[in-house]
Amino acid sequence: MTWAYVVILAWSVGMPATVTPVVSLMPRPEQVMAVPPALLAQLHQQVIDPGGSDRIRLERLGEFLFRKSGLGMDYSVDATSTVEQAYLTRKANCVTFTLLTVALARAAGLKAYGQELDDIVAGRVDENVVYRFNHVNAGIAVGRAHFTIDVARDLLTARSPPTPISDQRLLALYYNNRAAELLAATPPTAAVPYMAMALQLAPDFAGAWANAGVLQQHQGDLQAAERDYLKALALDPKNTSALVNLVTLYESNGDEVHRAIYARRLEDIRTKDPYLQYLQGQDEERQGDYKAAVEHYRRAVRLYDRDPRFYLGLAHAYQQLGEERSARQAMNRAAVLSQRAGDKP
Repeated sequence: MTWAYVVILAWSVGMPATVTPVVSLMPRPEQVMAVPPALLAQLHQQVIDPGGSDRIRLERLGEFLFRKSGLGMDYSVDATSTVEQAYLTRKANCVTFTLLTVALARAAGLKAYGQELDDIVAGRVDENVVYRFNHVNAGIAVGRAHFTIDVARDLLTARSPPTPISDQRLLALYYNNRAAELLAATPPTAAVPYMAMALQLAPDFAGAWANAGVLQQHQGDLQAAERDYLKALALDPKNTSALVNLVTLYESNGDEVHRAIYARRLEDIRTKDPYLQYLQGQDEERQGDYKAAVEHYRRAVRLYDRDPRFYLGLAHAYQQLGEERSARQAMNRAAVLSQRAGDKP
């Protein structure tokens, strides 16, 4: 079986010794959360200057962020940017929106911080790269009360409370996301300084070591990629990204002994991972085994029934088998889920 690369977004990790940050090619950490004068003036006018209690300023801040009369921010999954860039584009993913919210809340005199949620099931599959999403949002404390502002509040449901994180970790998420985006859109070298900075800021995060391995593998350094994947697994033995990519690596260099070891570990985890089930279904479709593809798409749906891509894959596999009624049912379900997410089926 040929596996795709897996990249973790909205998280960061440690730094391989062979990578040196090139800060001149990217914003410095202090620039990422800097509030430009025009935005600060608008914040004063709509949030700060009218006065009132911290709770009232918090309510105004929420309106300022979301309403068209303020910033009117829109959610975009690949919009990783600085605060200033987000102000210009009015688009943000969870990392960027959290950076923006924390920076503006502090400018308004509120106690704000990033929060992470590690039990969100979400992802995207583009060509040979699987993007897995964890989630972050902004927490604001007013007295003894704690509030959350979240740009993806209507798209995601968490099963446990968020955990506050430091600014350093939040910034690491920004650099990690930018590295992943650049890896997909440009020659791999463009992602190097961002990945290095993410790893420097958060050297104990398994997901970023796995991302660093993907970057090394794209650059053709399989030995360095193997080292980074193994580092990720040392920090998190169940890191799916590292396992998938190690199996790919060992397949490519003919190391059957190690491939079998990590393939077994991956299989134990794969049965509980809807996106890996989806990937396997796609692979079996490419091989023409539509019955097996149906089984894997159905398993993906059983594990997580809110991603329309799972139903689209299921519908296509059913069509190839001539099971038109089942295909229509799966397609209808995909349409309902896509409409809920604001997309087209």
